[in-house]
Amino acid sequence: MSFTHPVSRPWLGGRELDYVTEAVSDGWISSQGPYVRRFEEGFARYNGVAHGVACSSGTTALTLALRALGVGPGDEVIVPEFTMIASAWAVTYTGATPVFVDCGDDLNIDVSLIEEKITPRTKVILPVHIYGRRCDMDAIMDIALQYNLRVVEDSAEAHGVRPVGDIACFSLFANKIITAGEGGICLTEDPRLAEQMAHLRAMAFTKDHSFLHKKLAYNFRMTSMQAAVALAQTEQLDTILATRREIERRYDEGLRGIDGITTMPARDVLWMYDLRAERREELRDFLAAEGIETRVFFKPMSRQPGYYDADWPSLNASRFSEDGFYLPTHTGLTAQDQEFITGRIRKFYGAA
Repeated sequence: MSFTHPVSRPWLGGRELDYVTEAVSDGWISSQGPYVRRFEEGFARYNGVAHGVACSSGTTALTLALRALGVGPGDEVIVPEFTMIASAWAVTYTGATPVFVDCGDDLNIDVSLIEEKITPRTKVILPVHIYGRRCDMDAIMDIALQYNLRVVEDSAEAHGVRPVGDIACFSLFANKIITAGEGGICLTEDPRLAEQMAHLRAMAFTKDHSFLHKKLAYNFRMTSMQAAVALAQTEQLDTILATRREIERRYDEGLRGIDGITTMPARDVLWMYDLRAERREELRDFLAAEGIETRVFFKPMSRQPGYYDADWPSLNASRFSEDGFYLPTHTGLTAQDQEFITGRIRKFYGAA
């Protein structure tokens, strides 16, 4: 189905075409091209972190981070119940076991429930900044200190939230705050971790390129053309975040006072504008008929076939997944677009 108001679309308002054209003209289009290093350095510098390691997706970023920290079979990683399944899959890819913790009312991992899930096999806490809301990182870092654990932040939806864990992993998929079409990047202060992730993403070649590979590794490399787009996006990140703050403000105003709609806590950065709705599926059908695309909330990890736990209906995450959804949210969304979208919602609920 084609939507006149899609849930997301990339905003390419800077030097993306100039940089990609330069990469093609120079012939440096592979992962060896100079734009990869320029993007890694630029994104790390923006976030006040020493090292960036670009890769092929947010999922591969998480996988590289966990592998660099030595996570493997027999280990456990604390993962939120309320997240996109890639957060859990990255753990499974390493051979480790994800151990799920329910969310609080802000949709982020409930920090008060983490300690009861820690065992002698726990190695990493993997908080996810859901829809652009920063987790309680002070509390998480304190728990990690007390139990000698490492922290990998899943920042796929939170460009602009400054990292504090051992490694932060960002997605650059086309619907994210900034994009390369596909891609990801890991940030860390630790030069050894950065070196290890770069080694793992490039098939663990030895320095002399002898084709002797001493560990299982991956082809998780980013191309110079993707990095050219990502660099141009990074250069505009402050403007993009400010524009999205205004989008959040307009939605807050346009949806105020509607019986049947529950807005969610404010976001540190806006990825998607999430809310809860009575008669959600009827509303989504009504909006779709008006050309407005929406998406439902994540399903709890314990509801997923690969991680099924019969207790999932009792989770806070289950309550939110039943009536939560998000509205079109992208940097190019205009005030007129939002007025139309909120007006349709008000019409559905009979609000003035």
